[in-house]
Amino acid sequence: MHILLTNDDGIYAEGIYALYMQLKKLGKVTVVAPDSERSSIGHAITLAHPIWHKKVKRKGIDFGTSISGTPADCVKFAVGVLLKHKPDVVVSGINLGHNDGCSIFYSGTVAGAREGALMGIPSLAVSLDTFVNPDFSYAAKCGAKITQLMMSEKMPKRTFLNVNVPNKKISKIKGIRLTRQGLIPIHGTFCKRRDPGLREYYWMTGKMPVKKKDDSVDSNALTNNYVTVTPIQCDQTDYSFLEKLQDWKL
Repeated sequence: MHILLTNDDGIYAEGIYALYMQLKKLGKVTVVAPDSERSSIGHAITLAHPIWHKKVKRKGIDFGTSISGTPADCVKFAVGVLLKHKPDVVVSGINLGHNDGCSIFYSGTVAGAREGALMGIPSLAVSLDTFVNPDFSYAAKCGAKITQLMMSEKMPKRTFLNVNVPNKKISKIKGIRLTRQGLIPIHGTFCKRRDPGLREYYWMTGKMPVKKKDDSVDSNALTNNYVTVTPIQCDQTDYSFLEKLQDWKL
């Protein structure tokens, strides 16, 4: 098995290293990741600037290749430049912070998996539900196990898996839930501040949606200490409305 591993936290992040250590037990792992953090960059690609790349060592070993682009660029660059053949699977993560609900529209981690799926490669995004004191060990094992299953089972074309793992001890995790994506929007708020020159500027933050008890939704199940596995389609066409749109006589 040949696995392409990327992320949006950058090639020096702890999450990608933890996942690498588990995935290399399954087969060959090629790491291509951004040279620095690219969080919340969505599915952006680099068109107006060149893409630079270099080999990276971690803990004395050849770890992978860093590039100056986005997570989606990483997958494109790996397949288009670095590799002679497409990898068997694309894995993106482990992200520091959850990528459930509407977060998947903004997430660079999810975009890495989506890019793989767009190329027809079975793909997976893995995120850890915390921004402080992360323990990536269990999430890395989950990611590796699901990667192995993806290769033994058949994935639908242009569909990938989005996995979120609670940052809890194994004894506190209730199990795995197959979930649907939550769609309650993240409410953006803007903090008004002044720089040393007294010029006004705004710092965007967000108010997370209120979680409910419905564990069929990824955000809710994650809050209730379940690992969530959500199949995400690349095709976002609303087919039912497409038929009704015919009546508009555009």
